[in-house]
Amino acid sequence: MTEDMNEIEVQNFEVGDRVKGQVTKVEEKQVLVNIENSKLDGIIPISELSSLHVEKAGDAVAEGDQLELEVLKVEEEALILSKRKVDAEKAWDELQQKLDSGEVFEAEIKDVVKGGLVVDLGVRGFVPASLVESHFVEDFSDYKGKSLTFKIVELDKDKNRLILSHRAVVEQEQGKRKQELLDSLQSGQVLEGTVQRITDFGAFVDIGGIDGLVHISQLSHEHIEKPSDVVQEGQSVQVKVLSVDRDNERISLSIKETLPGPWSNIEEKAPKGSTLEGTVKRLVSYGAFVEVFPGVEGLVHISQISHKHIGTPHEVLKEGQKVKVKVLDVNKDEQRLSLSTKEFEEREDQRAVDYELPEESKGFQLGEMIGDKLKNLKQ
Repeated sequence: MTEDMNEIEVQNFEVGDRVKGQVTKVEEKQVLVNIENSKLDGIIPISELSSLHVEKAGDAVAEGDQLELEVLKVEEEALILSKRKVDAEKAWDELQQKLDSGEVFEAEIKDVVKGGLVVDLGVRGFVPASLVESHFVEDFSDYKGKSLTFKIVELDKDKNRLILSHRAVVEQEQGKRKQELLDSLQSGQVLEGTVQRITDFGAFVDIGGIDGLVHISQLSHEHIEKPSDVVQEGQSVQVKVLSVDRDNERISLSIKETLPGPWSNIEEKAPKGSTLEGTVKRLVSYGAFVEVFPGVEGLVHISQISHKHIGTPHEVLKEGQKVKVKVLDVNKDEQRLSLSTKEFEEREDQRAVDYELPEESKGFQLGEMIGDKLKNLKQ
C-alpha cells in the first residue's frame, strides 16, 4: 500500500513543466529548492531568479519562500529550474491588461543605467530619460530605490520590450488639475501667481498649473515701454482674472487691477489750494490737460491759463511744457482735477509791479528837484 502511495506522489517532470517548491538554501550564485512530489532536488541558477541582473541570490529570494517554477532541464540528481520565466509569463498578461486599460501603477526604481531607469515588473521595464519627468533632469543617481508612478507606453512580448513613462502620469495629473482650475476660475478673482515668461506684448503668469497672459497694458497704471521694466521671470505677483476662455484655454489677467490706482488718496496727494508741478499733455479748445502724477491729469480751463484774454491755449502753452499749477478742486469719485496756471502768472505780475514802484518813486523825487530849480531861476 505504501509503495502504491509513493508511486502516486512521486512524479517524473519534463522540461517546461510548472512545479512548486520551497527554498531550503540560498547560496551566492544559486538557490536550492525542495520540489513537491519529486525525489530530486531543485536548483535555480542566479541568472534564472529575476529579469534583472542580480549580484547575489539572496537579493532575490530567502529561505522558506514558496515559489512557482518552470523546469528548464532534468538531470539525474536535480531539476534545473527558472523563477524568472514563470514570473515573466504572468507579468506579460498583467502588463497587457494595464496597457489596455491605461492603468497607473507604482514601482520601485531598481537601477539607473545609461539613458534611463530600470524597474522590475516580473519583466525588465525601461524608462527612457525623456519619459521620467516633464522637465529636464541632468542626474538620475538619486532615483535608485525611489518609487514612482508609471503608465505603459509600449509593450512587445516577442521582443521582450517594455517601455514605461512617469512623465505621462505627471502630465495627465497636470492636465486634470489644469481643467479643474479652468472650471473654477471666475472673472474678478484675485490670485497669487509666478511670472513664467516675458514677451514684447506682456507676461505669462502661472496661477497654479496653468498660465494666463498679463497684457502689457495691464501691467501698470503708468505707460511702460517693455514688460521687463516692471516684472521679472520668477517674480511672485498678485493678478486679477479679467476673462476665461475655457474652450481655447486662454486666461486674461491683470496686475494693474490689483495695484492702488493713480487716483487713490488723491485728496491727500493734491489737496485743494496746493501747488504742484506737471507736464502739459494735451491742448484742446477749452483748455489744457496737465499730468501732475503718473496716470493723473487735471484740466486747466482756458479761463485759468492766463490773466490776459486768450483765444486758444496754444497762445500760452505747448505740449510737453513743464508748468506749475494750483489745485482749484478735487473730485476723486469722478477722477477730476481742476487746475490753474493763472495763479502763478498773476504772482509774477505782482512781483513786477513791486519791483517798479521804487523807480516810480525815484521819478517823482526827480520832478520835485527840477521844480525846485525852476523856482530858483525865476527868483
